[in-house]
Amino acid sequence: MDRDAIAHLLTGRIQQRSVPRPKPSAGLVPAPSPQAPPTGTDPAAVPRLADLPGELPVAWEVIEELQVKVSAELSSRDAQRLLEEEDRRALARSLTTSAVADWAALHAQGHTPLSAEQEAAVRHAVFDAMYRGGRLQSLLDEEGVEDVMVDGTTASVEYNHRPRRTVERVADSHQELITWVNRMAQLSGHGERALSQATPSVGFRMPDGSRVTASLLTTRPSVVIRKHNTRQHGIEALLQWGSINPLLERFLVAAVRARMNILVVGDMGAGKTSLLRALGREIPVEERLVTLESDRELYLDEPGPKGPLTFAFEARQSNGERSGNNQLAGEVTLTDIFETALRYNATRVIVGEVRGREILPMLKAMSASGSGSMCTMHVRRPHAIVSRLVQLCTEAGMASESAHHLIASSIDMVVYLTYRDETALGGRKHRYVSHIYEVHDEVGEGGRPVTTDLFAPTESEPRAVYRNMPSFIEDLELTGIFHRQWLTDNPHGAWGAPLQTVRPR
Repeated sequence: MDRDAIAHLLTGRIQQRSVPRPKPSAGLVPAPSPQAPPTGTDPAAVPRLADLPGELPVAWEVIEELQVKVSAELSSRDAQRLLEEEDRRALARSLTTSAVADWAALHAQGHTPLSAEQEAAVRHAVFDAMYRGGRLQSLLDEEGVEDVMVDGTTASVEYNHRPRRTVERVADSHQELITWVNRMAQLSGHGERALSQATPSVGFRMPDGSRVTASLLTTRPSVVIRKHNTRQHGIEALLQWGSINPLLERFLVAAVRARMNILVVGDMGAGKTSLLRALGREIPVEERLVTLESDRELYLDEPGPKGPLTFAFEARQSNGERSGNNQLAGEVTLTDIFETALRYNATRVIVGEVRGREILPMLKAMSASGSGSMCTMHVRRPHAIVSRLVQLCTEAGMASESAHHLIASSIDMVVYLTYRDETALGGRKHRYVSHIYEVHDEVGEGGRPVTTDLFAPTESEPRAVYRNMPSFIEDLELTGIFHRQWLTDNPHGAWGAPLQTVRPR
C-alpha cells in the first residue's frame, strides 16, 4: 500500500470519531519528520504511551521528537530554574509554538502542508506531553469523562451519561505506563511518590486537579484517574443537575448556616464530594475553616466569590521506607493532622472522607467544639449508616456502646445520596438526595442512636420527600432563609417533573 493510500485510510479513521477534535483534510496525514531526533534530553525519560485512534494528524513519534527538543531548549533557557512556574510554562508554550512551526515548514517541503487546526493540535499535544496528562490527556479532555481506568495497556473510560468505552493499547508496555505515572507525580509536585516495588501504590493530583491512584499490586500495573468536573461548582449546580430540588437547597443551606454537624454519605460515585464542596461554599465568609483530606478534592481554599478563610490540610504518603520503630517514613495521616489543625482555632472542620481511625477525632471535634462541621463517608445502603460508623469507631479502638453515645452526641443530620446508573439500558446516570435523617442526642433500645426520617423516598418518588419536622427547625428559621411552612405546603411537588428513568423503580 503506497503512502497516499495509507494517508487516506488514517484520515478516514480520524473523521469517523464522534468527539469533536481538530480534523485533518483528506489526504493530509503527514509522516514523521525525516530529521534525526534532537539531542539534549534523554528520550528514554519521556513516556511513550501509544497513539489513541484518530487523536492526532501526525504520528506520535513526531510529538515525542518535538517534546524532547522543546524540553532541551527550555532547560537551556532556564537552567537554574529561576523562572516562576507560570512564566516557565509560558516560555514552554512559546518554544513549542516556534518548534512546531519550524517542523511544519520543513515537513511541507515534501508533503501536503498541515492546516492551521492540525498545527494547533500538534502544539497542544507537545505541551500536554510536557505539562499535562501526556498521551492520556485526550481521553481526559473528552466531554463528560468521569474516570479513566488503565489496566496494563488497556483503558476503560467512564462518562456522565453514556456507557463505558474501552480503548486498546494506550501504552506499548507496562513499563511505559509506570514511567508515565512517575512523570505525572513529578509534574504535580509529588516526586517522592514514585511507583516502584518499594512503593507499590501511590496517589497524587495531576496539574489539572484530577486524582490519580496507581498500583503494582494488581495483576498488571493499574491506574485510575478521577477527573474533577465540578471543582468550581456550588449549590446552584446541584439544582441544575437534579441532585436536589429548591426545597432541599434551602433546607441544606439553612442547616449549614445554623451550624448543624452534617454527615454526607452514599455509594462510590454518588456525588458526595460535590455536595460537600457545595455546602462548604455556603459557610459564611467571616468564619475560619479547616479542611482535612487524604487527597485534595474540595478546593475550598481557592479564591472565589464567597466563602470563609480556609486552611486546607492534606495527608502525605510515605516514600516507602520505614523508620527505626517500623513506622512509614514521611507518612502523615489525617489522624496525625487533626491535633495541628484544631490549633488553628477554626470555627468549623471539614474532613473530605472518613475511612479509618480519623473517625474518632472527627466525631470528638463535632461533639466538643466543632459545631457546623461536616464530612463524607462511603456507605452502600441508607440503613447501614450507623453500623458503618460504629464499625469505624470499633476498628479505631472504641467500645461499641461508647461509639453509639459518641455518634449520638456528635452528628445532627445525615444526607444520603443515591446513585442509579441506567447507561447499560440506554438511559443516563442519576445522582440525587434520597434520604435525610436527624440524629438525636440520645440512644434508644439496643443502645443505638435514635434517628428520624426528615426526608425519604415514596412508592412513586425515589428522591427525598418531606416526612417529619426536624427538632432543630427553630435553628433553621433563625438563619432568616428558611420557613417551616415550606416543608408542608407542597411536599410531594417539590421535585417537579418525575425522574426520567428507563426502568420503573
